Amino acid sequence: MKTLIIGSGGREHALAWKISQSEHVKEVFIAPGNGGSDSEPKIKNINITDHQQLIDFAIENKIDLTVVGPEQPLSEGIVDKFEERHLRIFGPSKQAAKLESSKKYAKEFMIRHQIPTAFYKSFNDAKLAHSYIDDQKMPIVIKADGLAAGKGVIIALTKEDAHTAINFMLEENQFGNAGSEIVIEEFLDGEEASFIVMCDGENIFPMASSQDHKRLLDNDQGPNTGGMGAYSPAPIVTPKIHDQIMKTVIEPSIQGLKKDGITFKGFLYAGLMIKDESIKVLEFNCRMGDPETQPILFRMKNDLFELIYDACDHKLSKHQPLWDDDFALTVVMAAKNYPNSPEKGIEIINANYKSPTQYVFHAGTKRENEKILTNGGRVLGLTGKGKNLQLAFNEAYKMTDLISFDGCQFRRDIGKKALN
Repeated sequence: MKTLIIGSGGREHALAWKISQSEHVKEVFIAPGNGGSDSEPKIKNINITDHQQLIDFAIENKIDLTVVGPEQPLSEGIVDKFEERHLRIFGPSKQAAKLESSKKYAKEFMIRHQIPTAFYKSFNDAKLAHSYIDDQKMPIVIKADGLAAGKGVIIALTKEDAHTAINFMLEENQFGNAGSEIVIEEFLDGEEASFIVMCDGENIFPMASSQDHKRLLDNDQGPNTGGMGAYSPAPIVTPKIHDQIMKTVIEPSIQGLKKDGITFKGFLYAGLMIKDESIKVLEFNCRMGDPETQPILFRMKNDLFELIYDACDHKLSKHQPLWDDDFALTVVMAAKNYPNSPEKGIEIINANYKSPTQYVFHAGTKRENEKILTNGGRVLGLTGKGKNLQLAFNEAYKMTDLISFDGCQFRRDIGKKALN
């Protein structure tokens, strides 16, 4: 069978890598892919991003399954367009994807369906937002309502920081339409975890737990990013916490969507804050996380193609989750000046390194004259696995001595909280 993956990041490289391992799959196309996503035998990049052209490609090449990686095409209704042409595609509809594409909508949804989350207010008027901040305790969280590539969340430690963030979004319009409305919510303390499930509209298939590292610098310092590293499983998600997340967050969310007249088919990602067995939702994403996908799929023993193909037919209940007992950990190598204006066009040394316990997933890369060059902010996801988290940490970080490019930056403490 033939599969089409839509996207160009590390998540899409990992999806293609895993799906290509299925005995059912003859070819995997990634649109548009990146400089390393087609490094495996069955995988080919195709330079298409336009929705109609993707539909035409799927029809002309008799694609059996399309999987959407990133949030932007989901929010633009690509799934609806494919389904109108009776093409098999995995991902939520435009309406379902509003859980991610509008923070305000997601908060209203959670309140309506009694899903635990932080107290919030939304504003599109800067003057009212500034006035509200004057009466609040710090720290406080300020979020752009729309999609901002994982960078639309500012944790303000002081009122001065909060006022600056409001001006940045509402007055200076730094996130464009995504920041024309903002959500201001209480700061939650605790430990974060990423909990992702597959859903076929009715049945739920939980993926392995993971933990992302959003801040640019060690010890959770610096600005928010799309994610600087992740590991799986997350020890904070004990079997008891796992069951609690399913009962208080995931199942009520899927049922809540159904009550609202929406069938959810795709990946649902709950970003959670956990403290003393109290669980609250920080955000919903309607796709796999990046970089969480990389360590999760590095541990998956199921045939991912079978899972997704059957999910499109509402048959997820046929499958039980199968995971390698090993831990996996991904360290993101980012370009100089990321997350502001990353340097591009820098040659990467040893970009396609791999071993039985190590793999390099490409993100912001391109191939030019047989060289691999940087072409984005987050460039590579160095992924290692081992019998425990320390060994996975060691395997991933060994690669930082083997792979390099001028100006590269990476955190040196991915997973350290769970090791200490």
